[in-house]
Amino acid sequence: MTKRWHWGSLWLVVVLSGCATVPGAATATVDGRQVEYVLAGQGEPVVVFENGLGATLDWWAKVWPDAVAQTRALAYDRAGYGRSDAALEPRDGAHVVEELRALLRARQLPPPYVLVGHSLGGLYMQLFARQYPGEVAALVLVDSTHPEQVKGAGNPELWPVWLKVVFRATASATARQELAALDATGDAVSRLPVDPSVPVWVLSARHATGAPSALADDADRKRTDLARLYPGSTQVWVDSGHGIPLEKPEAVVLAIQEALRVARTPGTGVPKPQ
Repeated sequence: MTKRWHWGSLWLVVVLSGCATVPGAATATVDGRQVEYVLAGQGEPVVVFENGLGATLDWWAKVWPDAVAQTRALAYDRAGYGRSDAALEPRDGAHVVEELRALLRARQLPPPYVLVGHSLGGLYMQLFARQYPGEVAALVLVDSTHPEQVKGAGNPELWPVWLKVVFRATASATARQELAALDATGDAVSRLPVDPSVPVWVLSARHATGAPSALADDADRKRTDLARLYPGSTQVWVDSGHGIPLEKPEAVVLAIQEALRVARTPGTGVPKPQ
């Protein structure tokens, strides 16, 4: 089967990911809304996982055991996913970040955090890190969405018909709202400066696109460009499709290990806010 642009491969892997689960998921009331999450492990800094578009916390099932063996970790489902209640607020990054911070406070998990985000979750974590750098020990971007992902050839209006049909047929209302707000989220990220004291790992998929096309070429250029946005970042090209957490979880685990090592080394981590 010919591989297609990474939005298409994302939806394929979403469908195939149901066999992997993260044990111990629970729900809590945060700001009057039920939020599904899983929290395990011991130690600091806390690793926080953010899922991609259309994905639930089970995307981290193959990464989770190694993560909680090293430190305390939290994965959760954003509003409208899994057992988390939908939210009335817009599904842009600004609201997602504040909802995540509210969950972290409710679970009494102090910063700084190692933020790990896949796909669209990576864009949300970029916004978190730029808006609250003092709360971030390190940032791990797993084939993350670029702040300008849906500009130019990436504009959803220019998607091939097959991709529009697949998205409309399979995406939830929440996923459609998040996609509609993606450009605004990217603009919010781009408006904020990068704090050079926050170390960044950029994991990039080598095989997320297949046959050359304007859309595929644009996605690959943005994949390469993401590391440029974070001077001093470590970019790792992973022999994987877009679904790195499921296809090559060891790459994510290694990046988290490195992030924890740097965060725990005196003089290199971000100080905890007083």
